[in-house]
Amino acid sequence: KSTVANAVENQLFAMNKHTYLLDGDNVRQGLNKGLGFSEEDRVENIRRVGEVANLFCDAGLVVITAFISPFEKDREMVRQVAMSGQFVEVFIDAPLSVCEQRDPKGLYKKARAGQIKDFTGIDSPYEVPVKPELHIINDGVSIEEAATQVVDYLKKHAYV
Repeated sequence: KSTVANAVENQLFAMNKHTYLLDGDNVRQGLNKGLGFSEEDRVENIRRVGEVANLFCDAGLVVITAFISPFEKDREMVRQVAMSGQFVEVFIDAPLSVCEQRDPKGLYKKARAGQIKDFTGIDSPYEVPVKPELHIINDGVSIEEAATQVVDYLKKHAYV
């Protein structure tokens, strides 16, 4: 998800769009420092991200967020917080085995070893999105192809 989000941001930048990418790397080290992976912390993580994304959107930026967001109710909460018509849910549908293979930070490995509790897909559930605007099955699709699908959707629906 983060790699696709970065590629989307690069494509939008090439179109002279002002963007900001929020993901675990830049949010969990500051704004959400101290939050873990419990259900309560995940809810708060996504709530804060939604609020910040809305502020950036209000400032005229195209905001890209790359988060697991495991619970449908939280995705719906952010949809409601977002400026009217400014929320596009993109479901990057990757099998758990692919996520574990790509694990650049070793989080899945730590979760499997019991070092991280309540980790999505390992010992905490993931609720598949009910109504994403865009569903990309990311098993064999290149990063650039996935990013192009997102940007094409944004163009087609006049977001950019």
